[in-house]
Amino acid sequence: MKICQVEGTLVATARIGSLQNRRLLVVKERGSNGKQVAVDPVGCKPGDWVIAVGSSAARDAAGSKDYPSDLTIVGIIDYWDDASGQAGANAGANPAPKTSSKAGVKTDANPSRRT
Repeated sequence: MKICQVEGTLVATARIGSLQNRRLLVVKERGSNGKQVAVDPVGCKPGDWVIAVGSSAARDAAGSKDYPSDLTIVGIIDYWDDASGQAGANAGANPAPKTSSKAGVKTDANPSRRT
């Protein structure tokens, strides 16, 4: 599994039939400058931090072993613990989800993100 941030929607009107009408997003893996295309069965928006799977797991997550996907989003991250305490801090408008820990209780540092 990979942690990625959604950069935006990819529009490709001319595509092979087996791609169907699945939503495609441009994502950037945490700690990398390279961009990839991911299938989005979850309903992400730009700026979301997500969990994505690759290889045969990506095809399964997209709904079929025959689906032509190398990367599929399987979840939107609310928060994560990072040993450095940075949790992927980002100077942009959509920083990485952060955590707050008191006596082992984790809370979302930005509760208004999801409704």
